[in-house]
Amino acid sequence: MADESVAGSADFPVKRPREEEENGSAAAASAVSMEPDGGKEPDSVSAVIPGWFSEISSMWPGEAHSLKIEKILFQGKSDYQNVMVFQSATYGKVLVLDGVIQLTERDECAYQEMITHLPLCSIPNPKKVLVIGGGDGGVLREVARYSSVEKIDICEIDKMVIDVSKQFFPEVAIGYEDPRVTLHVGDGVAFLKAVPAGTYDAVIVDSSDPIGPAKELFEKPFFQTVANALRPGGVVCTQAESIWLHMHIIEDIVANCREIFKGSVNYAWTTVPTYPSGVIGFMLCSTEGTAVDFKHPVNSIDESKRPLRFYNSEIHTAAFCLPSFAKKVIDAKAK
Repeated sequence: MADESVAGSADFPVKRPREEEENGSAAAASAVSMEPDGGKEPDSVSAVIPGWFSEISSMWPGEAHSLKIEKILFQGKSDYQNVMVFQSATYGKVLVLDGVIQLTERDECAYQEMITHLPLCSIPNPKKVLVIGGGDGGVLREVARYSSVEKIDICEIDKMVIDVSKQFFPEVAIGYEDPRVTLHVGDGVAFLKAVPAGTYDAVIVDSSDPIGPAKELFEKPFFQTVANALRPGGVVCTQAESIWLHMHIIEDIVANCREIFKGSVNYAWTTVPTYPSGVIGFMLCSTEGTAVDFKHPVNSIDESKRPLRFYNSEIHTAAFCLPSFAKKVIDAKAK
């Protein structure tokens, strides 16, 4: 996920503990020493606790998740966003876009495997798959497990994300090496509009948060464009925010999808420790045609080259079991 902006830590003044006051200059020196090539620290590097990354955003006001930084490996600004990679003390390397964590080496499997296998295990023999976003290559890596797949298109707007992922996250970006993959660098909405109707068996939308350029990916016209690109009985899985933070957004997504997708419409979720609130959700929908039962997988997954770290058939079914407060809101939109 990505966000439009991150509030600077200077907005949250905190009195230093006595031992930090006494060692203030040493702490400041430690923070500076992590900067690559002597560059300026990004706003997301905490000034309150030197040497830590803090994810602060208007999308989750009043809270922040922090990771201890061992070394900042990359800082850059693309045409679309700020990009940073750092080595954390507990989650391996971390990719950050506009101050918001996209993945860590330790828990990326909980997101990449679920957003891919929830839809692709729900239909027999998927052949043509489109990934919107997902520039790190993790979804491609998981789609490539399916021998039935003949063509994998990916449309990612930010080439810097692709290049940085290949450099620092080769075990994730390995998906780009599959010969079935065709990369399109550009706007995903425009790409979809140019796609002939009924082209894909599945579309996976690995989007950022609905702020700034990604806002369009959460609106009704986009879902209609996705539906047009799918064959009858085709499926879409899109990142759909956190039940703990964004039920108002989820409510709108469900309402829009129920109007557009005449097959099945479901919400599922997974745990990702380094995402805000520790959970993230997925909207899974199918077009009118062959019925799709998202809750009961029909495909097996090839683990011969790379074992799964998170997904299994039991967790697939469990992902659709919602807590009562979320189930009440989502089920209400079915009426």
